[in-house]
Formats: sequence, structure tokens, C-alpha cells
Amino acid sequence: MDHSRINQILEKISAVRVAVYGDFCLDSYWIMDDRTSEVSIETGLQALAVARHYYTPGGAGNVVANLAALKPAGIRVIGAVGDDMQGRELTAQLQQLGADTSAFIVQKENFNTYSYLKRLVDGQEEPRIDFGVYNERSIETDRQLVAALEKALQECDALIFNQQVTGSITNASFIDDVNALFKKYPDKIVMLDSRHFNDSFRNTYLKCNDREIASLNGLEVTPDENVPVSDVKGYGAAIFERYRKPVFVTCGERGIIAFDEAGYHEVPGIQLKGKLDTVGAGDTAISAITLCLAAGLSPAEAALFGNFAAAVTVQKLFTTGTATGEEIAVVAKDPDYIYNADLAENEWPGTRRVATYYPETEFEICVPEILDKLGHIRYAVFDHDGTISSLRQGWEEIMEPVMMKSILGEQYDTIDAGTFHKVQAECKAFIHKTTGIQTIYQMEGLVNLVREFGFVPEDQILDKFQYKEIYNDGLMEMVNKRMEKLAKGELGQEDYTLKGAVEFLKQLKERGVTMYLASGTDADDVRNEAEMLGYADLFDGGIYGALRDYTKFSKKMVIEKIIRDNNLQGKELAVFGDGPDEIREGRRAGGISVGITSNEVQRFGHNPAKRPRLVRAGAQLLIPDFSQHKKLISLLFQESENYAEA
Repeated sequence: MDHSRINQILEKISAVRVAVYGDFCLDSYWIMDDRTSEVSIETGLQALAVARHYYTPGGAGNVVANLAALKPAGIRVIGAVGDDMQGRELTAQLQQLGADTSAFIVQKENFNTYSYLKRLVDGQEEPRIDFGVYNERSIETDRQLVAALEKALQECDALIFNQQVTGSITNASFIDDVNALFKKYPDKIVMLDSRHFNDSFRNTYLKCNDREIASLNGLEVTPDENVPVSDVKGYGAAIFERYRKPVFVTCGERGIIAFDEAGYHEVPGIQLKGKLDTVGAGDTAISAITLCLAAGLSPAEAALFGNFAAAVTVQKLFTTGTATGEEIAVVAKDPDYIYNADLAENEWPGTRRVATYYPETEFEICVPEILDKLGHIRYAVFDHDGTISSLRQGWEEIMEPVMMKSILGEQYDTIDAGTFHKVQAECKAFIHKTTGIQTIYQMEGLVNLVREFGFVPEDQILDKFQYKEIYNDGLMEMVNKRMEKLAKGELGQEDYTLKGAVEFLKQLKERGVTMYLASGTDADDVRNEAEMLGYADLFDGGIYGALRDYTKFSKKMVIEKIIRDNNLQGKELAVFGDGPDEIREGRRAGGISVGITSNEVQRFGHNPAKRPRLVRAGAQLLIPDFSQHKKLISLLFQESENYAEA
């Protein structure tokens, strides 16, 4: 979705009038001060101190905030609040967002404004304090809400019907009255999003998650269970057939699937770097999707736009964020999609997934359609470390302590064990997620982590180039020792390359394939190591690596240049790598992406830890190494194996 199309959509949205009915809440955040307060004279108990406190609209209020970020012509809120300070604060905040609160009903008895008080101590949330748990909404309040709903159906382009709080609908008659309204206005866009009553309303569009769509089909699903996308497609289609209104199923990081008369429209999830907070992503999705539908977009395009919007908000930490048009345009410009998220879960006993292997090989076929593209390879791009070379095997063990010492600073040797292990887990997760990208980008992330943890004073935080120098010094000490053994003849090429890798390169060369080496390692080091290992001359297309001006090199740039300079069709390009970066770029370019799940320690065999990230990045084939290089050549070039062995 390009920038011009997003602008067109935003222009259409600017004319939309939307109403929101729901459980409006006030989220309260108290950041506690560990210095405490005085001891109470009255009770003799130690009083606690609050360093900072703030309040934001929650529940249906967060839907309103997300709508407001996309700047429609008007937003009308329909709901109930108590006669209390939380209700007044919530009303004021919704008005600040530009919402019309004239249909906000104040119930003075037996009703407290829904509010959730979250106390944070040292960054950790204490048990929540809830207000309004035992509310009893009166028949009179229901009557006023139904009247407001009918007025909204008459005057607005769309209505979001949002229900989240257990017991928020007290009277069954309210459901009957609302269903009568929806039947009266069957052509109006009414988007239902309900935790407890999805099966109670009719004549509505539906937004739900994968577990909820399974439940609507009679299955019992645990709250932490992911329903396979293949099953979701069947469940969503069944619900659409039952009610004949569009259905939107959010599947977390696996994306959104929309269902309408044309069938299903699958929008894959987006691979995002850094920490994520998924709270509120569903509110973002339903807001964006509903506005798009009211603006005349198809369910398929509405789901695509909603997916981009949700990808914006999950990157906003410690708040239920919103997504502006400008932020959506940035995410939509060049998204990294998640492929085969269900398949990416490793195959172990007890799992539902069964891998598909090419006959008599260790080659996993992740995308069966790739077999129809084979036989046309003219160009090949290889990652280096972990794909061909194992010279840098163990770099993670170098980077982890560098990160730990950088984050903890002078407290590295004295910090308590709990905090130490928390930082360590964060570092391990970061390294795992960023493997394969340029080191300088990893160091950018390290700078952010140092600031985020706050152990190092701001004036002592280094820049990304300084952190990279520290890491490189440690890494090159290890690499240089290995290079010395190579130079002395104590170890040979076969000791620092994956099984069969060099022979595979030679066979590609014999078939006239132009080869490129592209690594996230510094360019001079890549070239030097390839020469020492004796295969630099095979890469007649060039050897590429990171530059001081890191904006002038990326694997994406290399792949795009190859396609542009040689007027390639995708099937003429193959990309080989053990990291998600090169696999993703090969897939984006329409090429053949071969993931290498290499065990770098023994230089042959699978490392199961690599498999999920390669599948998610878009690998169509997976191989553990090049030990079956003859069969691999036979497959890739669609030759008989006898010819490959000749």
C-alpha cells in the first residue's frame, strides 16, 4: 500500500461520522516512589508515596482515541458512567479527543465508572484495583442508551459496538432491543466486538480474535492457545455463511483474515524489531477497519490498513497507543511480513505440525509452490557467517557480555541476581531477534537498551560506533586466533566451512551462476576471511559488507541492484542464508529463498533454534548444510541426479 493510496484513504476517512457504544473505562497509572512517605499518626502504618500519576481512556475509550488519531469528521460516544470523579475525568478526556459526549448517560445509583488502577513499583505492576466490578445498569439507563443508538444509526456512517467488561450488560431486554434496532437498519455498518456476547447479536459485522472465532464454532479454546490459521479460515467462513456479514479475525502477530462474499482475504503479520506491547492492538484494528469500511473500502483493503495501524501501536510501550495516518504510512512503506507463522513452530513430539521433506533428502519444503519456480537460477546471493563460514561461530557469546556490561555499567559486578538475569534475558532475546543484520544496527539497539534500563548516566552512554568498536575488538580477538591456525596450516578450509559448502559453490560456478557474497560484517573483514578460506574468487558478482557509512549498504540494496542491473525475473535469483534478513529480502524480491539451519559448532546438521526465524522470514526451502549438495543441485536446476553427480 503506497503513500498516495494511504492519503486517499485518509481523505475519505475525513468525511466519515462514526459512533462508539461500549464499556468506557478510565485507566489510572500510579508510579510509586520507593522513598515512601511519612508514618501515619492515626494508624501508625507507613504511608506510600506516588511519584507520578496519569489517566487515559480505556475500554471503548481507547477505541475513541484510535478513531480520533485518524481524524474522521465526527465521533459520538454512547455509554454509561457513574456520578464520580472518574466519570468526570473520562468525559473530559473524551471531549479533548473531539468526541461528542451528549449520549454519555450518568447513572447516579448502583454504578461506578469503570476504572482500573495500576500501581507500578520499580517498573513492575502491582495487583490491579478495579472500580465498577459489580455495577447494575438500570432499565432506564438502557432505555436512554437504546434511544441514543437509534439516533446514531440514523445520523452516523458506522457504529462500533464494543463490549469488554464482564457483566456490563445487566438486562437481557437490552440485547433484544438492540437486535430489533439492528434489524431495522440492516444496511448500516455495525461492527461488533464483544468478549462475552458475540453470539447474541445479529445483523452486524464481526471483529474477533482466533480463539473467539473458534468458540463461535463450538470449540473450547484456552486463553493462551493459538488457533492454527488453516482452522481460522474454516471457522471464519462458517460464521460468514451463518450471518452473511463481513467477518474480521485478528490472529496476533499472524495478521488479520477478512471474510466476505469473495471468500477469505489473508493479511500476514508484520515482523517488527524491538520490544512490543500488544495491549490495545485490537482496538486500533477495529477502529481503522471500521473507518475504512465506512469510507467505502472493501473488507480486504480495510483489513490491510487495519493491520498496518495495529503494527504502529504495538511498538508503543507502557501505554495503549494510537496510530496516526503519518505513522501508518511509515509502516506500510516497506513492511517485513511474517510468513508461515504456524509452520514456524518447531516440529517436536506432541505438536500438530508435520514437516514436509523432499524425498530422500533433508530439505524441508516450507512453500510447496516453490517447486514450480525451480530450474531457472542465474544469480545467487549468499550470506557468509553461518551460511558458508564458521570462522565467527560464537559471536553471540561475545556480544552478550558486551551488552550486559554496557547496560549495567559500574553495577555489573554488584547488581542483584534477579536484575542481572532480567537484563541477560533481554540481551539474549535481542541478539536472537537481530541476528543477520548489520552490527551497527544492533549497536543502535544497544544504545536504546542502555537508556531504557537507566543504570548508566546519560553523559556516560556511548554512541553506536563506540559500542561497535568494543564488540569488534572482542570478536576479532577470537577470529584472528582462528585465522592464525589457518595461516599456519594447523587447520584447513574444511574446519571453518559448512559441510559441502565450497563444493556447492563450485557446482554453481560450473553452471554459469553469477554469485554474490553479502554479509552484515564489515566489508574488509568479509573479503579477507573469504580469501583466507579460499573461495573469494568464486564470487564474481562481488563481495559486499558493512561500510562506515552504513546507510550505503544493506542486503536489500545488493539484491535490488542485482535484479535492476540484470533485468531479472524472481525465479532467476536464489538467496541462501541462516539469518532472517537475507531470506526476507529474497522473498520480497520474488526470488527463491533457501534458509540454512546450520549447526555452526559441528558444521553440519540442524540447529532447531534457527528454524522458526527463517520460516517466519519467508524461507521456501530449508537445508541444514550442503552435505547433500548433489541432490540440492539436482533440485534447484531440475536436473536428473545422475547429471548432478557427473
